[in-house]
Order: sequence, then structure tokens, then C-alpha cells
Amino acid sequence: MTCKKCGYSDQKEKIIFGSSLCKICSTFAPSKISEFQDYISEKIDWKKIDTFRKYKHYPGKKQKQGMEKMANIGRIVTRAPLGYDVVNGNLIPNEDAVRVHSLFRTFLNRKYTLTSLSKNFSLSINGLKKILTNRTYLGEIKFDGKIHKGEHQQLISPEIFYAVQRKLKTYLRPRKKNNFI
Repeated sequence: MTCKKCGYSDQKEKIIFGSSLCKICSTFAPSKISEFQDYISEKIDWKKIDTFRKYKHYPGKKQKQGMEKMANIGRIVTRAPLGYDVVNGNLIPNEDAVRVHSLFRTFLNRKYTLTSLSKNFSLSINGLKKILTNRTYLGEIKFDGKIHKGEHQQLISPEIFYAVQRKLKTYLRPRKKNNFI
């Protein structure tokens, strides 16, 4: 298909408001249909923006590089998880750190369902699972599939964290499907 804005033919086009756009033009497309119509009407020659395709310069690339740099030196790249505050770019344990530790201990030592445990700690089930699997509590930073040693204080010991992971794995086993032949 051909991009309605620049005329570039690509197989990886995106459809926005019924119009096909190349990756570059779709990146800058407005989200309101009234503004989108004006955007489409301002034609551009695909050759003028071909440099972006050639050298893979897409918006957000520098931001991701900056985030990766921060993760490499052990700094947080997202918002602080429960139990931490961000002070001058560093994670500092706060008053909820005790709550996080209690959550891990309770899950490990008692026979709670995820639903009852999430209600006891006023969390959603997904929020509970996110906390129980968050490697930040081990003193690590995970970014882009890689794990980096963090500069912050760990809240949970590796023994407790990995014991929780093993127990959580039994809770989250996929259910058997009824196979009808």
C-alpha cells in the first residue's frame, strides 16, 4: 500500500482513520480526526524523509538510549515501585517498605489465595503479582529485557524472593484444557 501523506510504498504501513501511512508519517500523525485531515492534506515527498528510514531515526530512540544508560549505571528508569520514593534520581525506601516485606512474608508463610491476599493488602490481583515478581526489591533494575545491578537498597533477600517465585509458579500454572475429540 502507499502512504497517503508522502506516497511511500511499504508493507509495514499503519492504518489511521482509514488512511494508510508509512512508519514515519504515522509517528507524527495527530490523534484528532479534524487535525488528521489537515495533516494528510499537507503532502510531502517521501524522498525528503527517506533519511529517517535509511538510518532508522525514529522518535523515541534517543529517549530509549538515555533510559538504557540510566539502567546500566543502576538508576531507576520508570516510576518508583511500592516501598520506594525517588529522591534526586535514586530509589530510597519509604514507609511502605515494611508493607512490601510483610506482603512477601505473608505470601510465603501462609496459605492464602491470590484473591484473598490482594484484598488483605488492598491491591488488585495483577498489582499483587507485579509486586511479587518485581526484581527492584532485590536491588536490581530491569530494562529492555536486561537486568542491571541497582544503586538502591534491596528490600527483600534473594532467598525470600526466589522462594516466592517458586510458590507463585505453582499458583500460576496454566489450567488444563478439556480436549474434545
